[in-house]
Amino acid sequence: MAASWQHALVGFAERVLTRRKQRRIRKRERQKNKNQILDWIEAFVWAAFVVLLINQYLLQAYQIPSGSMIPTLRLQDRIFVNKLVYGPELLPGMAKLPGFAEPERAEVVIFENPSYISRGTAFDILQRVLYMITLSLVDIDRDEFGRPRAHFLIKRAAGVAGDRFRLEEGFMSVKPEGEPEWMSEDAFAELAGVEYPVRRMVDEGAYELFDRAAAAVAYRDLGVLVPDENARALEELRGTDVVDGYYLDEMRSYTLYTANPSDRRYRARSERYRIGWYVPEGRVFPLGDNRDNSRDARSFGAVHTDEVLGRAMFRYWPLDRIGAVD
Repeated sequence: MAASWQHALVGFAERVLTRRKQRRIRKRERQKNKNQILDWIEAFVWAAFVVLLINQYLLQAYQIPSGSMIPTLRLQDRIFVNKLVYGPELLPGMAKLPGFAEPERAEVVIFENPSYISRGTAFDILQRVLYMITLSLVDIDRDEFGRPRAHFLIKRAAGVAGDRFRLEEGFMSVKPEGEPEWMSEDAFAELAGVEYPVRRMVDEGAYELFDRAAAAVAYRDLGVLVPDENARALEELRGTDVVDGYYLDEMRSYTLYTANPSDRRYRARSERYRIGWYVPEGRVFPLGDNRDNSRDARSFGAVHTDEVLGRAMFRYWPLDRIGAVD
């Protein structure tokens, strides 16, 4: 009885081992007959799939499109963005998943450009897949001049829910929740225990010129004679390399409002600068570190945290600037 059982077991093992050997032989034969080009294509597809998964859910490669974050980030720096921390999108442009944290004050974040006009869901997915697979080397989303269109922006979350901001000759003043007085951004950063660089390119002495030039533009808008002094200031302004566009708009709006206080449009625009910006619950106030060369929350307001897709983590290019992004 025992011998019969052992004989059956040996026979079973032989059949199993024979089948395994036959499968290996067939697999080797298929590999021999397989087209080498198909091998390369298969390897590339798998590699691309892995890169896509990593970029979509963990770390995304991103190229800095402007100088708005100088000196923290320079034009064409390449960085990795932590996608997991705030919750990645299930698919590019669709269904954001829950994250482990909310954006905090002073973090460098990437978010969807509020003024971006989509070319359609299919194009957006294709563009983002190619961008991620090639680690930001290929971007098919370009304007009529061949320049990349800014689908995403990267700025610093200078404010969080409850904060108020207003501009005073290009410098930000902050009134945090619960504080009775406005304070400079530097003083506020010290109070909040954060530190980040703010770069100004406009000379403080230029604001007198801006006042006169902005008044000249307002006079022209009103259809009245422009005084010679203001006309000369406007001409001088046109030869100036760096201007404070926000301040010019503020002073133009103020002049229009004082000339015609019954006009609701003038009043609303002028009041926006006087009152400043409030950051509601569930939003952040992103600003560029390079304040005189940044289109940010001063233009489009606070950004909902659902639109914040990741936190800048590590700079991998150029080689002499490798390191963490603070």
